[in-house]
Amino acid sequence: MAEIEHEGCRLHYNVGGDGPPVVWIQGVGVHGEAWRPQIDVIALRYHCLSFDNRGLARSQPMGRTPSVERMGADAIALMDAEGWTSAHLVGHSLGGLVAQHVALTARARVQSLSLICTFANGRTAAPLTPWMFWVGMRTRIGTRAMRRRAFLKLVMAPEVIAASDCDELAAQLAPRFGHDLADQPPIVERQLAAMRAYNAEPRLAELEGISTLVVSGAYDPIAPPAAGRALSAAIPAARYIEIANASHGLPIQFPDRLNPLLLEQFTRDEAPVTR
Repeated sequence: MAEIEHEGCRLHYNVGGDGPPVVWIQGVGVHGEAWRPQIDVIALRYHCLSFDNRGLARSQPMGRTPSVERMGADAIALMDAEGWTSAHLVGHSLGGLVAQHVALTARARVQSLSLICTFANGRTAAPLTPWMFWVGMRTRIGTRAMRRRAFLKLVMAPEVIAASDCDELAAQLAPRFGHDLADQPPIVERQLAAMRAYNAEPRLAELEGISTLVVSGAYDPIAPPAAGRALSAAIPAARYIEIANASHGLPIQFPDRLNPLLLEQFTRDEAPVTR
């Protein structure tokens, strides 16, 4: 575990493993340790850096207001702290937007992109259908058990919920998310605002030549597969994979499916790395 000071925030991060560098960028309201199902496997072959986004968990104080641009600068600052000239970038949800921004503004720092359960335009996230409005409200009102169960509906596929004891499942997932699923960290609204303010769509063609993998969950209500397909189609030569029975919590629910895809992605046209 380590910390650096950057733009008023003590960014907390973990580094482990050996091999070419990989930077793991999380989404809204989730700490860096949510990548543990990936890092425990991939750190056997790669040097992995995960971190808490500014204002979340141990990256305190918030410092300057979060934006996708600022979170991209945070990721680059962490690479600089480790002496990494480039790395594979993996981003989930909001973290996918951050990874896209780094690739668009600091192309030489990016060996490959893996964009998981994400989109190019933050305004397309969590389309406000009647179902989404109802479930979103239920994550904020009612008993704690009711709020946990509503949150599960946003991140787990229906058949997983139907086959699970929701109270037990919520308890199991809390350490991965870094908080009780009945609660949302205070930074969430600012992260959501940052997400909605960012749109990479007009520039995606500029990512030509960067090996890119886009992975969606078939039941994801936050980053619908249509958004993943559109993202992949707009990036020249990007690969698109859709995981059946998966939702927004795909990296936690299906590491056995995601991890091999990531390892394959990292080894495609891998260049020598200076660390």
